[in-house]
Formats: sequence, structure tokens, C-alpha cells
Amino acid sequence: MDGDFRTQFVRDPASLKHYPALVLNADYRPLSYYPLSLWPWQEAIKAAFLDRVQIVAEYDAVVHSQRQEFRIPSVVVLKEFVRPQKRVAFTRFNLFLRDEFCCQYCGAKGDLTFDHVLPRSRGGITSWENVVAACSPCNLRKGSRTLKQSGLSLRRPPRQPTAEEMQGHGRRFPPNHLHESWMDYLYWDAELEA
Repeated sequence: MDGDFRTQFVRDPASLKHYPALVLNADYRPLSYYPLSLWPWQEAIKAAFLDRVQIVAEYDAVVHSQRQEFRIPSVVVLKEFVRPQKRVAFTRFNLFLRDEFCCQYCGAKGDLTFDHVLPRSRGGITSWENVVAACSPCNLRKGSRTLKQSGLSLRRPPRQPTAEEMQGHGRRFPPNHLHESWMDYLYWDAELEA
């Protein structure tokens, strides 16, 4: 692993297809919910071998080296605490996550694009405070007009989200694959039902 092994997220979905390991910070919270902090099993075994992580849960599957057999880790905990980022990066995915993957004009889900509330042609800038998720029909309807000119209104005004808000949104939109051994670690700070 190049760079700081503790904070580098694997973004190649093919490498996470089989037996990904959930990576927890030293306080047993996921390093990130968006994207969920996952490593390929090979990196998890390497980090455990280098004594950088502690294995807290394993898959039933095993892999073999020339001399040893290893159960594949499903949950690992970093031995050194990594300070969470305070600033949320302005990316397309984070924008959609902030807006909970729905159009901020009509509430539709799917076929999302992004829209400048004050169009760029009228001096609008690309920022958290001026860009929202929009479905294609609403985006086309609005075009390069203002909200008033287009007759559209926002469900909520756009603003820069906090890291805590994004963590909460990330918990509500988990990835497609969640292994049962991860559940105790993903939602441990959620309120318990009475």
C-alpha cells in the first residue's frame, strides 16, 4: 500500500468483490461511512502481518501460503487512531449523499444530475451553497433561468454539510454488500429500541 495505509480507501470495486474487510479506527468506529471503509482481504492480511491492525472477526474461508493457513479477516481495527476529517470534499457523490439521492426540486430518486441554483451564466459559482442534486427533467425545465423564472422551488436550501451530517447520511445509505460480522460495528452508536 502506497502512502498512509490507514486512510487510503480502495476504490477499485473488482478488488472488493470477494471477502472485503471492514476497517475500523482505533475507537472501533468505521474510518468512513462514505464510502464505507473497506480493504481487499489481501491488504487486511498484509496489515495484520505487519502488526498495523488487530483482527476482530473473520470469514469462514481460508487462504494458504507455503507454510501457513490464514482465515480471511472480515473486520480489522487500526492500532493507531486516525483523526477523522473535518472538511467534507465537494464531490458529485458527496453532493448526492448530502441531498439524500433525491431531486431537490421534485423529490424524485434516480437519473440525478446536479444543478446550479443561480446559473453559472448569471454569475453562479460551483459551491455547496449553490449546487443541488436534480433529476434530468427538472434540470432541463430550469435550464439557465433563476428559480423564480422557472417556477421551481427548492425542498431545502443548499449548504455545506458537516462531517457528522455526512456520517449520518452515509449510515442511511449503506453499500450493496454488508457482511453480518460488520453489523455490530456499523451501527454501535445508533439509538437502541426500547
